[in-house]
Amino acid sequence: MGFSVSGSAAIIFVAAFIGFGMFYSASANGFERVNDAREDQRDRLLDQQNTDISIATVTWNASGNENLVVTVDNTGSETLSIAETDLLVDNDYQTGYDTTVDTDPSTDIWASQERLEITVTSFSSSPLRVKVVTENGVADTMVVS
Repeated sequence: MGFSVSGSAAIIFVAAFIGFGMFYSASANGFERVNDAREDQRDRLLDQQNTDISIATVTWNASGNENLVVTVDNTGSETLSIAETDLLVDNDYQTGYDTTVDTDPSTDIWASQERLEITVTSFSSSPLRVKVVTENGVADTMVVS
């Protein structure tokens, strides 16, 4: 056995070592990404389970200014963002409404046990149904009185 056999065995050993190193790092990164995704999913599920809202009142004022006032209570333990809370009136997504949280119109934070008041103006006819959806997908629906 000459140098050619030993040299080719060394080349094969180095190639196998490099190949295993590439395989191990790729599989370790893949497993790490899957575990991170599962952890993020568990966090989102926990946030969703801690979120609960309840529409207290929905009133439509037809005396001149035709505005819709929706009051919603945050009955869960999760603090919500007003910017991430959506309002649907008769299955139409609403934008450009005024919000107030416990008499503070400048905040974007809607903490637990606080009341959010949403005022939508310029309705030409009485809406039938209102739905409020939070950032976690938790929603409540009420018929307009």
